[in-house]
Amino acid sequence: MSSEASTPVLRGCIKLPLEEDELLEITAKAKDYALMHGAAMRSKTDFSPDTLNFAPFLLVPSSFPRKEFEKAVALQPIINRLMHNVAHDEEFITTTLAETIKVDEFTANLFNIYRKVLAHGFTQAYSIGLLRSDYLAHLYEGCAIKQVEINTIASSFGGIATHLVPLQNFVLSELGHAEKLKNMPKNNALAGLCDGMVKAWDIYGKPKAVILFIIEDVSYNICDQRFHEFYIRETYPHIKVLRRTLTEVHREGKLGQSKELLLGPHEVAVIYFRAGYEPGHYHSQDEWDARYLMETSLAIKSPSIQYHLAGTKKVQQALAQPSVLERFINDPEEIKAVGKIFTGLYSLDDNDAGNASYEMALRTPEKFVLKPQREGGGNNVYGVDIPDALKRMTRVERSAWILMDLIHPPLTKGYMVRPGGEMPPPIVDMVSELGIFGVVIGDADNIVHNYQAGHMLRTKLSTANEGGVAAGLGALDSPYLIDSDNED
Repeated sequence: MSSEASTPVLRGCIKLPLEEDELLEITAKAKDYALMHGAAMRSKTDFSPDTLNFAPFLLVPSSFPRKEFEKAVALQPIINRLMHNVAHDEEFITTTLAETIKVDEFTANLFNIYRKVLAHGFTQAYSIGLLRSDYLAHLYEGCAIKQVEINTIASSFGGIATHLVPLQNFVLSELGHAEKLKNMPKNNALAGLCDGMVKAWDIYGKPKAVILFIIEDVSYNICDQRFHEFYIRETYPHIKVLRRTLTEVHREGKLGQSKELLLGPHEVAVIYFRAGYEPGHYHSQDEWDARYLMETSLAIKSPSIQYHLAGTKKVQQALAQPSVLERFINDPEEIKAVGKIFTGLYSLDDNDAGNASYEMALRTPEKFVLKPQREGGGNNVYGVDIPDALKRMTRVERSAWILMDLIHPPLTKGYMVRPGGEMPPPIVDMVSELGIFGVVIGDADNIVHNYQAGHMLRTKLSTANEGGVAAGLGALDSPYLIDSDNED
């Protein structure tokens, strides 16, 4: 994503630059505040289970259009319901992914589990979706939000994002701008997501059953995960949380007589996947067998296999067609509202439409981003790199990817604070991506809980294509809501 001189810059929260002495002092305070309040991660470059670095963060919050933030918040229950309905439409998932699973081995493995579970019937009718819908403001449509993607598995940063608001509130107050705090929306993402898991635990109805977190072999984003675990244990002391890798579930897990999932002496009521969304989490057939074991169990899963498949880019591309939305949403006003958040999404299947998209991408690659069926960031191809990537693929391989219009967000300016980063931090040009969390619980016929559950903001250098916080280009942030760009 390139920064152009002509790209508008949103009015900042406070006037920058700060005086160097003041900047050095407040940055040092903010780093300690972040560490002491858990806005932290383990280092990928110098990993130790005994040490934490503060997570990269923005010293002062980045501006975001208030109207668009409120629109995203209001839309989330509709998005939740949409994804729930998609997940329970066997025909739609099967036909939409038919070409993709021929060439994308990972999606095919997930789909095979789905097919086997369907053949035997779902042991557990209920699913819990802990979702995150990500948006960029699009300059060419008056800064209207456009959906970047919807995450249905391992929707992270709810825990740390909750702690970013107090951090930035502290900084603003220290800088003498306490009057600005009224434009910082409260963020209860941690409580919202954890309460969702507990609602699912209540539905399961066994007082001694536990909540299971499926984790990576090495958890760098440890604070975010532990905040969820500790919140549940502290708020609901009668509920125990276990953490296990897929490998450990294969070793320890088995089904009881009623297909309940047993891990040693523990019966599992709810499974929360923080791993399992990328091929590297499945080292062998053992991990796939563990996933299948869990899917066939009585535990309520976030996500269940159908929810996981509903979050693929191929499904997102199909949903961007108005005729498809009508299949899942009845209200014409809701269809219109959801339709407006989609940018152009194009199939690359080996058919007339897909071949036309292919030619379009070769002609004007700078207008697009190429996306595979993966969560976790770092997988997309941008702009001028697209033609080479497409030309290396066969016609069949192309169907594992989708093409998406590039969104052009406005810039913000601010101080990005990183472990080991320059001191004092320089002012940089950035763009922000808003994530809205949602919780939805139900079965094929009824939704019993559906609500918006807080937000997060990830801000990255304007020159960076990917915004990974751990990768070194992005940082955690929270929105400072502005009503218009010319307000004082």
